[in-house]
Amino acid sequence: MQIPREAVEKYEKVILSQLERIEKMKAQGDFTDYKKLDTLIIGVCGGDGIGPMITAEARKILELLLADEIGSGRVEIRTIDGLTIENRAKCNKAIPDDVLGELKKCHVILKGPTTTPRAGDPWPNIESANVAMRKALDLFANVRPVKVPKQNIDWTFFRENTEGGYAVGSQGVSVGDDLAVDFTITTTQGSERIIRLAFEYAKKTGKTHVTAVTKANVIKTTDGKFLNIFKQIAKEYPDIRTDDWYIDIMTAKLVDEKRRTQFQVLVLPNLYGDILTDEAAEFQGGVGTAGSANIGKRYAMFEAIHGSAPRMVEENRAQYADPCSMLRACVMLLEHIGEAEKAKKLASALDYCMFEKPERVITGRPDGATAAQFTEYLTEVINAR
Repeated sequence: MQIPREAVEKYEKVILSQLERIEKMKAQGDFTDYKKLDTLIIGVCGGDGIGPMITAEARKILELLLADEIGSGRVEIRTIDGLTIENRAKCNKAIPDDVLGELKKCHVILKGPTTTPRAGDPWPNIESANVAMRKALDLFANVRPVKVPKQNIDWTFFRENTEGGYAVGSQGVSVGDDLAVDFTITTTQGSERIIRLAFEYAKKTGKTHVTAVTKANVIKTTDGKFLNIFKQIAKEYPDIRTDDWYIDIMTAKLVDEKRRTQFQVLVLPNLYGDILTDEAAEFQGGVGTAGSANIGKRYAMFEAIHGSAPRMVEENRAQYADPCSMLRACVMLLEHIGEAEKAKKLASALDYCMFEKPERVITGRPDGATAAQFTEYLTEVINAR
């Protein structure tokens, strides 16, 4: 039986594109030093669905905390429009060229959720804007913290962001009516940088335990490579305890009250990280409470871990969307740009408003507070401290 030539050509194209990407990774320099910038530019993209609503609330808090820096010209907060599903569909691109050009003029991006079309939607089958942005800006590390003090949970997930099953997720091959093939990508360079970042974070923050999560017993080539590199790098950090778990049992151990408190820093390939961090966020109050960082050497992007919730918009409930995911993302943004004290101030105020004295409770419906009302309460608490 002969393999269709078009399938072979498509596979060859995928391989060549990844080899080209490896060369770009090899040529990369160091991380951006924000202290050396005359003006740090923070781009704000509202996104789709509930995105514009919750992003606007997060921007208010950033402007409050960075008022002096904005006033002196050291920080500029810039609005970037055009990342809506309507505009992306019109251009038939995950990120329109002009929007990507504006994003590249920023150093740091605060991004609201965006809609990814699926079968049956009234939109063309364009790639996820998130995936496209991570690839275009080489945001290789997706960092997602989850903390629940009352349950002794303090996890930080380092999810590889540019490889795995998402690297070429829109470039699979259909061979006739009976066979569909997708690709998963693992490179030495991509694995090394995410794993080393996880260990460096543990070292910097005094964490003593780093865990790798794979399915290397079955996915032997790609997951096996990731795990082998993890074990090699672990030897460079003898003071940090390491272990590795398979993704299926790890999902169970996160709900194991005896075992889950032992995990601290976890590093995972792309797909597993996406799944596991959504589960982990439920302990903190749901995906609406969790933010994430997408870190590269030149750019960084901060966002909620959830989607655009179009149903809330359709039901006229967007104003009741929980802004805490974007506000937690702001904590990470502030930490990343070197404003550690401001980040602590916001994190502490969020803990107070969400857990210690929740006077404005978000329910997602009219029986709870609106996003704006919660932000007003948060502002009062910040100003009082």
